[in-house]
Amino acid sequence: MRRHDFARLSAVLLASTCLPTMAQAQTSAANPEQTRTEGNVAQPSADPDTSMEVIVTARRRAENAQKIPGSLSVVGGALLDRSYTVNTQQLSQLVPALNYSSANPRNTAFTIRGLGSSVVAVSQANDGLEPGVGYYVDQVYHARPATAAFDFSDIEQVEVLRGPQGTLFGKNSTAGAINITTRAPTFTTQGEAEISYASYNFLQVKGAVSGPIIGDTLAGRVSVVSTRRDGVIDNVVTGRDQNTIGNQAIRGQLLFRPSEVFQVKVSADFTNFQSNCCTQVYYNVATRPGSGTDGRLFRTATRQFGGPTGLAAQFNYAPPSTNPYDRKTDIDAALGVDTNEGGVGVIADWNLGAATLTSVSAWRFWNWDADNDRDYTGIPIQTEQHIPSRQDQYSHELRLASNGDHRLSYVGGLYFFRQRVIGRPISIYGPAAARYLIGTSTGTGAAATAVPSNLLDGYGTDGRTDFRSDSYAAFGEVNWKPVDRLTLTGGLRYTYEEKEGTYDTFTFGGLQTTNAALNAAKLSILRGQNYAASDKDGALTGRGNIAYQATDNVLAYASYARGEKSGGINMSGLPLNDQNQPAIGTAVVRPEKNTAYEIGLKTQLFDNRLIFNVDGYYTRVTDFQANVTDTRAAAALRTYLANIPKVTVRGFEADATALVTRNLSLRGSVAYADGKFNSYPAAPCPIERIFNTAAFCDLSGQRLSSLPRWSYTLGADYNQPIADIGSGFVHVDSNTRTRQFGDPSGSAFTVIQGYTIVNGSIGFRSKQGWELAVFSRNLLNKDYIQNVTIQAGNSGLILATPSDPRTIGLTFRIKQ
Repeated sequence: MRRHDFARLSAVLLASTCLPTMAQAQTSAANPEQTRTEGNVAQPSADPDTSMEVIVTARRRAENAQKIPGSLSVVGGALLDRSYTVNTQQLSQLVPALNYSSANPRNTAFTIRGLGSSVVAVSQANDGLEPGVGYYVDQVYHARPATAAFDFSDIEQVEVLRGPQGTLFGKNSTAGAINITTRAPTFTTQGEAEISYASYNFLQVKGAVSGPIIGDTLAGRVSVVSTRRDGVIDNVVTGRDQNTIGNQAIRGQLLFRPSEVFQVKVSADFTNFQSNCCTQVYYNVATRPGSGTDGRLFRTATRQFGGPTGLAAQFNYAPPSTNPYDRKTDIDAALGVDTNEGGVGVIADWNLGAATLTSVSAWRFWNWDADNDRDYTGIPIQTEQHIPSRQDQYSHELRLASNGDHRLSYVGGLYFFRQRVIGRPISIYGPAAARYLIGTSTGTGAAATAVPSNLLDGYGTDGRTDFRSDSYAAFGEVNWKPVDRLTLTGGLRYTYEEKEGTYDTFTFGGLQTTNAALNAAKLSILRGQNYAASDKDGALTGRGNIAYQATDNVLAYASYARGEKSGGINMSGLPLNDQNQPAIGTAVVRPEKNTAYEIGLKTQLFDNRLIFNVDGYYTRVTDFQANVTDTRAAAALRTYLANIPKVTVRGFEADATALVTRNLSLRGSVAYADGKFNSYPAAPCPIERIFNTAAFCDLSGQRLSSLPRWSYTLGADYNQPIADIGSGFVHVDSNTRTRQFGDPSGSAFTVIQGYTIVNGSIGFRSKQGWELAVFSRNLLNKDYIQNVTIQAGNSGLILATPSDPRTIGLTFRIKQ
């Protein structure tokens, strides 16, 4: 009977989602009996007897979040649904220490406490660079940050772990980790479907069905999602909307449980993103002195974007708007994203009595291609730029964790990870490139040579990149209670990694000439490079912790942690040396080492109706890995991977959740961070200090980019029962971030001003299992900047991605 119910429910659910925008979703599995949670710490329901307990797996075993001596934020699936948080970008609006920025899915960056990866400009993603924030879905590490750009669906909860996670997680995550758990197959028949329609023809369809297939032995779950939205940027030339959304995903799972002590879960998923995306709009123009006698102190007026004799004037060009919030562009090159990812995972758990043995095996892939107009203007400077790529990764983890709460508990294991990324960097310039990037002449004085206007027309580069890495690790952590209420924790991880990469590109096209000066001018813009590099590195990392349970509801702790991100390989080309040749010595960058100290207090007050946590931290990073700009190539401004000698971040965080009445819950979080380059004496200069002759700048003391000094969130949920038919509900949440630098150089022209975003929903939830709600994201229609890009070519033009305007929509949801 139960199998028939499952089949009928599957048919009804799949039929409900087979609309013109066929829903197909990502998600994977979790503990099938796992406790559901909500909110940054815990989110109560309207029931006053509901437990505030939140179960997490931050230490690779199921534990109460309030008993873990470390800082983390937990956002449950119910809060994700109520707040209409559908991706990692929107997740950052619920977690103040998390910052997310993306110029397109490949160039996705997220930081925790200001550390991680700050790459957002198109074409700056480097396949040889490890992200500093680990991204895990159902215990599987996702190596490419681009996979975090896809929509959430069927999520049980998200844990954001702050600080180095170098002991227990599958790859050393020096800044922290995002640990996502999806809803698992169940042995009771369940189903849910949801459809939302909103402004800009936003249409999202979700569905999930779960239940037994063979008695209490085999269960299955299928989850699907499809999201469509028109673009929010208007191309005034083509009339097309830009920055559309087109995202579809599907995940299937099987849970095999032949006995109470053994189970295996197999999952497979596929996600696809195709859209007319992603471009930016005019934001600012850096101004510099236009004349002088010392090339280190001025930028020739005709080589700057603005001004009466500037580049825009030379082409009789004006941006369609100088207000980024008009959301207008006139790009003239192809634009589009076509990317997908997926994989298969197998998780086996065997309860041996005193301990549980867990095996996690996975294969995943990622395909990427996108067309970009990298000059972001209607001037035909660059006509084609994209990097078709394919990534494959294989991972396996074998872990043994003690069961129960004993005086001595432990977890340990072995880990293997392998990945390969193959890319094809393609870039082609157009008829305006020579004048825009080089000028009307090259050289000075008697050596000056006139530059034909078609010198770079059709000039481009093509080739192949191939990056491989293998990682092996052994790890263990022990918790010891020498006396009641006192716990000492110590953990170590040894990781050995091998990396190798080849970069082989060539140039073609453009005006064919035997003139040495003209050929040198062409090579100053694009130069074929051929090099191979490798790196081998072993590192011992770990953490120590002292935790004291002062009362049953108050935990105090102090911790020390050390993480390391292995050395990287430049896979985006090398800077040029004084002989205008690739500087081979920059092909490999040193490992990044992270040391963090933290103290904290976790409390549960007023009969567990109030949870309040606070922590303070200090983090020191040496040889911080970052993409920097080659200021020697003042015309092209090539970016490459390098080490920054020393970076520090210090700050504090607090969060609270209160069950005020049986119907009202409140929550709030705040994060303060002071991050800076302590030592950065030979840094690339901010754009306003890059002149005719390139130079280095001392940025020691400069604040980190993508790090607001203050960030805080507020939220509330209210439920009001209505007779015996159901209840009305109201949800509201807000996120405030203060001003921040949009570029690592700290340019005054890339500052992103502070802003506050408010989201909300109101609706009715029937006791029959259906729900109808009106929702809004960016309710107050706040204009703000998400990220900025400095145009290649040293013109001083700066572009930005504006916020999405206010969205208002309607959702119908049903659960059975």
